Amino acid sequence: MRLFIASPVILYDYTALRREFSKVIEGKWVEEADLHLTWIFLGEQNSADPWLTMLQRIDPLDCPALLRGLGSFGRPPRIFHAKAKEKILYRKAGQLRRAGFELYRFTPHATLCRIKKITDWRGYKELLEKYRERTIGEVKAEIALYESDLCSDGAIYRKIEAVTT
Repeated sequence: MRLFIASPVILYDYTALRREFSKVIEGKWVEEADLHLTWIFLGEQNSADPWLTMLQRIDPLDCPALLRGLGSFGRPPRIFHAKAKEKILYRKAGQLRRAGFELYRFTPHATLCRIKKITDWRGYKELLEKYRERTIGEVKAEIALYESDLCSDGAIYRKIEAVTT
């Protein structure tokens, strides 16, 4: 089982954002229903049971956390993402650590696209600036254990169990 802990993400107008950025980048976009903020990637596991036990020690977020601005990871950029910098996310990361989860270099974000190529650097930078302070969505309060099955068309996610408000 390939497992991870995540919170679902809602973007207010993913279709428009995707349409705009598809003019300046080529890549594999995440399906809207699969958008999430990963708290911790657990990797290949024999069973979900120990993680479910640990998950029960966690409370959901007190409220949704806003996604504000866009960015990328890598040089050249490989991961196009929505930024999530609210303090509530870092506090929750601390709670996850105290519950026994090992978060490695936690940088809250929601991956939107795996970039193959930036076709228009100037246009890309202009769009990033346009969205710099814009609220584009939110991280839901729910925290869940997911299974990820890798297929030729990409990953298929299945929620195993969640803690919600």
